[in-house]
Amino acid sequence: MRIFRLNILAFFLLFVVQYNTFALQDVTTDLFGAENYGTVAAFGDFNSDKQTDIFIIRKQSELVIFLADSKTPYFKPKVQKIKDVFDTIVTSVVPGDYDGDSQMDVLVTTQIKPEAPTSVFIFWGNNQTLGTAPTLFDLILCLFLADGDGYQDHLLPVCLDKSCQNSAIYLAKPSQSEKWVPVLSDFKWRETVWSFVPGKPSQPLALHLGDYNLDGFPDALVILRNTSSSGQQQAFLLENVPCNNASCKSVGRMFRIHWDQSDLGAIQNAIMATFFDIYEDGILDMLVLSQAAGKNDSIIHALKNNFEADAYFVKVMVLSGLCSNDCPEDVKPFGVNQPGPYVMYTTVDSNGYLKNASAGQLSQSAHFSLQLPYTVLGLGRSANFLDHLFVGIPRQPGETDIRKQEWTAIIPNSQLIVIPFPHNKPRSWSAKLYLTPSNSVLLTAIALIGVCVFILVIIGILHWQEKKADDREKRQEAHRFHFDAM
Repeated sequence: MRIFRLNILAFFLLFVVQYNTFALQDVTTDLFGAENYGTVAAFGDFNSDKQTDIFIIRKQSELVIFLADSKTPYFKPKVQKIKDVFDTIVTSVVPGDYDGDSQMDVLVTTQIKPEAPTSVFIFWGNNQTLGTAPTLFDLILCLFLADGDGYQDHLLPVCLDKSCQNSAIYLAKPSQSEKWVPVLSDFKWRETVWSFVPGKPSQPLALHLGDYNLDGFPDALVILRNTSSSGQQQAFLLENVPCNNASCKSVGRMFRIHWDQSDLGAIQNAIMATFFDIYEDGILDMLVLSQAAGKNDSIIHALKNNFEADAYFVKVMVLSGLCSNDCPEDVKPFGVNQPGPYVMYTTVDSNGYLKNASAGQLSQSAHFSLQLPYTVLGLGRSANFLDHLFVGIPRQPGETDIRKQEWTAIIPNSQLIVIPFPHNKPRSWSAKLYLTPSNSVLLTAIALIGVCVFILVIIGILHWQEKKADDREKRQEAHRFHFDAM
């Protein structure tokens, strides 16, 4: 009995070790092949195939668009704008529809040097290609405010001193109080103190948010530097967990740093990290950029998130809504996603308690914000239907009517593509639902097949035994016949 228990314990420990070791998997070669270099600048569906493409800057003045493909490498460089067009340093890339033709254009900001004025170029999209002659514009800043009946919290990563030796993350809940509450202030691990990398005008200090474990609370990826060792920078995962100290008691949540994430720690000299749904399965993976010595372009690392807790999600993508089924020149309505939409859901969790969450889509585009053109809302391990899903879009200045529509009974593990056409008539908005089966479906199928095979084996054994008994009985009958004849 002791040997049996030890074997079970060894198997359990082996499973736990493997789970922790392979929580993240390096899939860089599968994604990019030998093209994994450059600076990831933005995401967007350039060719309207409902797959997110990647916009990458190379040599500081060359724009390359990697289109998603079904064969390895899954992202291939298809559209390229050479540096002769800009002849300056590209500071940001913002995909969007800037002329209202439902085709993706690409806005590029450039500078000759950091102190020089910023120039804005727009490459006009035309049938899934970009024009060769961009249009030069003056710099215009715009802010979008999405209407909704939920509340968004504000996160602020800060350096507490001039040299950024001490850092913290503060949270404010505008719906309750204007007080900033620290949700992460302990950056010490063992004997080492880590801190944020001081921001630059072209790339300020920022958090890249995403729900990596689909528990309904957004986590974050951030780059930290070792304050006692010059030049050591790593990407770290900040998990959103319940508060366990007095400083964050008023907000109930805090960030906990995953110090022992070996897959992220193996990437040296990391300079940027963000979430990205590589396989379009609703689970957020990671892209990390690192700087190699002697090279101008960054190295791109892709890490697959092998999260196996069978949590549920809903993925919402709000399109521009400029057209629906009758787009001009037979243009597909997909690809151009709207900045500023607000998404919120309400449902009942597995314990019977009311649960809601909300998020915005493309609230920021500059300074390498790397926001995804969709929203992934984690539902935890609750497989219940979403009772209500609300989608709101920005309204025109001077309007008083809220542009918001509600959908009910949304299936978990699904992707909802919302087409808000026309903008001022929410009741006419349409939605397309795409279902992503969870692991439980596969496990159920395997279990069902296993039960069927087991039953067939039992039936076969019983049939064989019955046939054997019949043969024995026939031989006995034949023997009895010959005995009587004698």
